[in-house]
Amino acid sequence: MATDCTHILVVDDDTRLRDLLKKYLSENDFRVTTAQNAKDARDKLQSLAFDLIVLDVMMPGESGIDFTHALRRDSNIPILLLTAMGEADDRIKGLEVGADDYLSKPFEPRELVLRIQTILRRTQMDGEAVAKIHLGDFSFDLAREELRKNGTMVHLTSTEARLLSVLAQNPGKALSREALVEKSCVDGGARTVDVQVARLRRKIEPDPKLPRYLQTIRGQGYVLWPDR
Repeated sequence: MATDCTHILVVDDDTRLRDLLKKYLSENDFRVTTAQNAKDARDKLQSLAFDLIVLDVMMPGESGIDFTHALRRDSNIPILLLTAMGEADDRIKGLEVGADDYLSKPFEPRELVLRIQTILRRTQMDGEAVAKIHLGDFSFDLAREELRKNGTMVHLTSTEARLLSVLAQNPGKALSREALVEKSCVDGGARTVDVQVARLRRKIEPDPKLPRYLQTIRGQGYVLWPDR
């Protein structure tokens, strides 16, 4: 649930869209500040505190992808990318450099609010003990290491269950292959982790080729982004 303390920075060079987003998000109880490009956004970030950034990918000068990459060097602020419908490469690049989610244009404003609320719930999970996580139609019980889809049990091998458990205990945190090998006691090393991640994606992702929940972070490893 948004509160007047939830402060969002909207970065888009399209004045009309920027104003519409500010109006709609404000009507949904968010505090909103806007910026017209990456430089303007940096100036705002130096003087104000934000809970989330809504960032357009296609901007003149520094793109949203490059800006996200730069921010991730010293900031964990959640970032939701806005991309054109056909820009699959940009969406993947955005996730790889550290964006939390993306939304393709054109989009329904209500979906934008729902995506923002989901990301904010994820960030609130940091440091909290979580007994169960949700991934769309799936839920994973950490204590029992059981995966269910709409209440129906989904078979996991012991290796898949241990790996998913480790990731679920660290929501939103990128774990290297070496760390996953150590924490989940996977036999076979880093390559085995890649194979097991691919198997998990086929079970929990709507589109395993474009994962939403179990993502690869280039140069860092894997991260799990549950809904709650």
